[in-house]
Amino acid sequence: MAISQKVHDFMERASWIRKMFEEGIRLKQEFGENSVFDLSLGNPVAEPPQELVEAMIAAAKDPTTGQHRYMPNAGYEATRQVVSESLSEECKVSLSPDDIVMVCGAAGGLNITLKTLLDPGDEVIVFAPYFVEYLFYADNHGGKAVAVNTRDDFSIDLESFRSAVTSKTKAVIINSPNNPTGVVYSRQALQELADALREKSKEIGRAIYLISDDPYKKIVFDGVETPNVLDLYQNSIYITSHSKDLAVPGERIGYVAVHPQAEDATEVMAGLIFCNRVLGFVNAPALFQRVVQKVQHVTVDVEQYRRRRDFLYKELTGIGYEVVKPQGAFYFFPKAPIADEVEFAKLLAERKVLVVPGRGFGTPGYFRISTCFPDRVIKGALPGLASAYREATNK
Repeated sequence: MAISQKVHDFMERASWIRKMFEEGIRLKQEFGENSVFDLSLGNPVAEPPQELVEAMIAAAKDPTTGQHRYMPNAGYEATRQVVSESLSEECKVSLSPDDIVMVCGAAGGLNITLKTLLDPGDEVIVFAPYFVEYLFYADNHGGKAVAVNTRDDFSIDLESFRSAVTSKTKAVIINSPNNPTGVVYSRQALQELADALREKSKEIGRAIYLISDDPYKKIVFDGVETPNVLDLYQNSIYITSHSKDLAVPGERIGYVAVHPQAEDATEVMAGLIFCNRVLGFVNAPALFQRVVQKVQHVTVDVEQYRRRRDFLYKELTGIGYEVVKPQGAFYFFPKAPIADEVEFAKLLAERKVLVVPGRGFGTPGYFRISTCFPDRVIKGALPGLASAYREATNK
């Protein structure tokens, strides 16, 4: 075998979204694009806000010389200044450009953060259901992801968390709004987690870092609050991208912010900048660093996602599905009406409806639906969702 056994095994574990994507291609070729209802991918179909388009055109036309050359690995200081000011306003912590590293999306940010923090064998706690790449990002840098189950409503189970912390625990990753559930962790929940982290850090004699991966932070509904961890826990690292809130996942632009009072904050920042270079990112894209300077207070039209959330929640619960109502992002994570959600996903695929089995997110028995599609796709999937449910439950 040409590739490593580890990569081969990881590809098998991470293949659910890929499998559904490939099945979607096959079905569309056989039955036509409009006959297949692929709800498997979290790829925004919304176009970027006009303000971003205008900023992109202006940046591309700017005649100033040298704008496509190397810059400091942390990114343009002017961009980091704007980001630090915007984030300081949000989290009520005084940040400077020296607390910010511009990165190639949240994935780039997570990788440089974990490489900076982890020694071989260190553990990173993640809450299930989780974004599956967390497991591989931790492994990339010699660490091990340790999954902790959440409660039935997908809120944090503090007792399970406390039991999972060991002397090897180096960091915890949270994702709120969550992919795949759409659940938002409340201020109280995050404060309790922060208190538990302080307690456990004291027990093991060093800081446990709280890493917040928040690309969906601005896509929330019904006025729900999305507290920033920088406001709640000193040893925190905030990571985000503009993939979802500005609908530019292909442009790979985001940032990492380190709490200025974190343990060894200066050394952590130096490590992030070093790892940004040696992992091969070098620096975030020059053009889009200049673009996002102009649009830090801009977001896509969240109303379109809320409207689809409300519509699909009513339809799913009307059919009989058990599902926690999402508070943000653009996903649903219903409970499958039979124990084996993979078999249920096959029933849906027979009806040309594609979803992702929950075991791909560390939580068997559920499946993920994405709503970042045109209305016709979501509405077109409903007969198949209803028919498969009836067959599975004999109703």
